[in-house]
Amino acid sequence: MFLSLFSWPSLRLGAALLWAAVLSGCGYNDFQRLDEQVKSSWAEVLNQYQRRADLVPNLVATVKGEANFEQETLTKVVEARAKATSIQATPELINDPAAFKRFQDAQGELSGALGRLLVVTENYPNLKANQGFQDLRVQLEGTENRITVARNRYIQAVQDYNILARSFPSNLTAKVFSYEVKPSFTVANEAQISAPPAVSFDKPAAAASR
Repeated sequence: MFLSLFSWPSLRLGAALLWAAVLSGCGYNDFQRLDEQVKSSWAEVLNQYQRRADLVPNLVATVKGEANFEQETLTKVVEARAKATSIQATPELINDPAAFKRFQDAQGELSGALGRLLVVTENYPNLKANQGFQDLRVQLEGTENRITVARNRYIQAVQDYNILARSFPSNLTAKVFSYEVKPSFTVANEAQISAPPAVSFDKPAAAASR
């Protein structure tokens, strides 16, 4: 009588339901949802960085057409782009803090090099009057804005995920299933990217007096 009420199929079903309830209560499903949000927002970050990288060759080629343009400035842009695009941005990169830092540092260098390039072009009236260059500049500025939006979404997605990974009792689930906290863009890197460095061609007073 007792066995008929609690047959093996019924016990297995009950165990499965109990296990599903336990996983749901300890944040397992939330980890899956937030992990997908992180991956999706990261893919958009990469998409916008690639969009910027694709604009650089045409921008450099256009600037090269200007006589006596500072070669060092162009060289730094080309080198920074090569470094940024040489890093293989796989989905696994967002789970590797060291690799993530190398990636964001390289992108930060490219942002700084492009910022200096645009500042220098202000000294060339012909470039400022070049419609092709102006179109590229508008595209680049628009892409930088998209990068900022994409990065902010990624930062928020990572923050939500990491809070879950560190909070009790979901942190226990994180330990069981090896859900590590994910790296994000640092404050220093945010400042570097959002504020292009000022460039001055005035010689220091000490140098000028020699």
